[in-house]
Amino acid sequence: MKIELKEITVKALTDGFLDSAEAGVVAYGGKLDIRPPYQREFIYKDKQRNAVIDSLRKDFPLNVMYWAVRPPQKKGDAETYEVIDGQQRTLSICQYVNGDYSIDGLAFHNLQDDQQAQILNYKLMVYFCSGTDSEKLDWFRTINIAGEEHTDQELRNAVYAGPWTADAKRYFSRTGCPAYGLASDYMQGSPIRQDYLETAIGWRSGGKEGGIEEFMSKHQHDANATPLWQYFQKVIAWVKATFPEYRKEMKSVDWGPLYNQFKDKEFDTDKLEKRVADLMMDDDVQEKSGIYPFVLDGDERHLNIRAFSDKMRREAYERQKGKCPACTGSNKTKKWAIDDMEADHIKPWSKGGRTDSKNCRMLCKDCNRRKAGK
Repeated sequence: MKIELKEITVKALTDGFLDSAEAGVVAYGGKLDIRPPYQREFIYKDKQRNAVIDSLRKDFPLNVMYWAVRPPQKKGDAETYEVIDGQQRTLSICQYVNGDYSIDGLAFHNLQDDQQAQILNYKLMVYFCSGTDSEKLDWFRTINIAGEEHTDQELRNAVYAGPWTADAKRYFSRTGCPAYGLASDYMQGSPIRQDYLETAIGWRSGGKEGGIEEFMSKHQHDANATPLWQYFQKVIAWVKATFPEYRKEMKSVDWGPLYNQFKDKEFDTDKLEKRVADLMMDDDVQEKSGIYPFVLDGDERHLNIRAFSDKMRREAYERQKGKCPACTGSNKTKKWAIDDMEADHIKPWSKGGRTDSKNCRMLCKDCNRRKAGK
């Protein structure tokens, strides 16, 4: 990894500034990609934007910025760069010098010549970063960059920039994007902070560790992200068909793994709905969003079943006189300390047993864990 610190004047930075909206934003003589298609939208408030210009005018230091060095596409081409950190400050500066906004009624062109020169001669500190994809990703994560903190997916987008990432943003990363319109009721997070894109890739890559990076590396130079978008649509269509009765708890479910596992299995949706409705009314179920994976795979750990209270545990312990009803042999008559015992449902919760005093018994830890392992 090569990291080189340089001083860039505002005059050099703003040279050739061109904002082409969806097509991107460039400056630094056309060599700097300020907002690659994968980058977040402009999110600075007026107060933050104005503070950047105030710092320039007072010659106060701004935080260091980071540019990734793009190698020449072919022999004889010049290096180009893209902003990894500092996009908001860079846009604030370029837009002000370009006359796009004013502060206290004064645009850049309203300033005196010496005031304009002072801003244009201001020196920004910029790290130029070049290296392999894995080196850049590790480094960006390590510093994870001052100011508006970058998400993991924003850093991945920077490292694996290319036509695939640019096209993926069209579906998953803009305000009002197609993924938001289709699935906002079933998804958490924000498209512009890349949560939707991260989730979709995570689902498609099977959720394995390092799977998102592996997937993006594999598809970085694909012409488009249409297959990922098609997969995402299938997931949401399956959810709506399998659970047609919408509830707000569905927004917190990790749907991709469930689709991957159960998409080819047939379900009686009426029976699923009845089971879901019953569990929603069950006071023992603490994690309501866990009902959806539970009715598919039967794993009670999704539900966070309500535990017996200390009062219930003490009542059962005293009732049993400290003895474990499941012990045999020499331990059958042993009196256990309450801290060496664990509460257990006499009638299992899965068979309708309640989490109340009447259905509580205390087992020694060995007996309870043997029971749980069966």
